[in-house]
Amino acid sequence: MLARVKRYAPTAISLFAAAVFLDSLRYKFTDHPNTQEIFGRLDGWAGSLGAPGLFAHTGLFSQYAIGSAELAASTLLLLGLLPRFARLNALGAAIGFAVMTGAVSFHLFTPLGIDPNNDGGGLFAAAVTIWLTSIALLVIRRNEIAGLLTDLACAFVPSPQPLSAPMRAPAHARG
Repeated sequence: MLARVKRYAPTAISLFAAAVFLDSLRYKFTDHPNTQEIFGRLDGWAGSLGAPGLFAHTGLFSQYAIGSAELAASTLLLLGLLPRFARLNALGAAIGFAVMTGAVSFHLFTPLGIDPNNDGGGLFAAAVTIWLTSIALLVIRRNEIAGLLTDLACAFVPSPQPLSAPMRAPAHARG
């Protein structure tokens, strides 16, 4: 039974998270009134802290920026279901975790609150669910994450040059 869970859990989590992310794009990318309300409240809150425009249409954390991150996460989650691209699944889980960490935090620690759309907290529940399943997927894909980090280290951190024997002059130059 546990072997079955381990085998199918990454697929189920990835499909679920991608479906939720992709479904939310219709609200974020069409400037839906609920999205305007949420990001408007967040921008008002940020403005009161001296960062006006942070959540506005062209802000760093606009609905379009967050929607694009969700689109990237869902794409990577789905592509990563192909065995050859499992590392992409881990990367999608990491992006999903980052986005949902922000979502859960903003629901809990700003005037946004748990039920900004008067939907009984459904939006918040979805964020928490995706956040928890992203954590589970990161744990499941920990070897792929280690591989990604190793690849990044190889790409960005120069490896030490091996010590070599002193160069000898070519035979024809040795007198």
